[in-house]
Amino acid sequence: MLNIWTNAEFPTEPTEVLNAGVGGHHLIRATETSSLNLVSAPRDERLLDAEVAFGQPDVEQLFESSRLKWIHLSSAGYTKYDRDDLRESFRQRGIVMTNSSTVYAEPCAQHALAMMMCFARQLMMSYDEQRAGRDWSYVDIRKRSFLLGGQTVILYGYGAIARRLSELLAPLRVKLVGVRRHPRGNEFIPTISLEEHVDWLKQADHVINILPASDQSQHFFDSSMFRHLKPTAYFYNIGRGSTVDQAALLQALQESRIAGAFLDVTDPEPLPANHSLWSAPHCYITPHTAGGFGEEMFGLVNHFLENLRRFERAEDLIDRII
Repeated sequence: MLNIWTNAEFPTEPTEVLNAGVGGHHLIRATETSSLNLVSAPRDERLLDAEVAFGQPDVEQLFESSRLKWIHLSSAGYTKYDRDDLRESFRQRGIVMTNSSTVYAEPCAQHALAMMMCFARQLMMSYDEQRAGRDWSYVDIRKRSFLLGGQTVILYGYGAIARRLSELLAPLRVKLVGVRRHPRGNEFIPTISLEEHVDWLKQADHVINILPASDQSQHFFDSSMFRHLKPTAYFYNIGRGSTVDQAALLQALQESRIAGAFLDVTDPEPLPANHSLWSAPHCYITPHTAGGFGEEMFGLVNHFLENLRRFERAEDLIDRII
């Protein structure tokens, strides 16, 4: 029997699935639980009794546990856990960490595709017109509309989301290029290193940022990056807001040096109501909802339970990050 600690808070029905799914194991609920994955969790003494943790445990407390064998994060992002000292500590103690990337790959990929289609079919221009003068700009909107086939799409960050987005884009016959710090050679699309990306960036019609937050990715998309883009290129961010120098992005939009931007993440979040990006030309924002869908909580629970079955059988775990 395993002691499974969790500070993840779910609605009634997913909670019932979790309770039934852990079977004969003992589920330990944290003193404070939360349904928000992006909020830092407080220390919880009950964690020290667990072999398995599910949710968002306090980072510093993970160094103390002598019993932990596996941590499963209820999020795709894991920035606060991506530390050399924590990795080394886990290596020495044989601790494994997994995340929930698989749960969020499909909704995030569909969200990114929807953003691209909005620009291609000029849906936002039509919507802006509907809310304002209702001019019925038949000729202008048809002229501005375009097809994605043959266009160059660059994906920065090649994980589960990028892989699924690549699959969704394949029937549209776009030219796909992935960028990652260290290409592994087993990617499903041509993938280049950071040393090679600028030449491709200059050719891009769509630049999709799926980079996680880290010291290396802080303001990765800065003024020099936006200067490389064609004035007909579109920029998308479904990674993290901190990876973009928003002042540089705002300037590029205001000076028409790029055709438009679609952002699902910003820095900070929520984006203040008076922030200039809200009214920037051809800039559209969704409130960090790319990963959301009605069955999201069931998806998180079922993903954990699938990995729990694998853990019981000593099989490889899905979405292992450490």
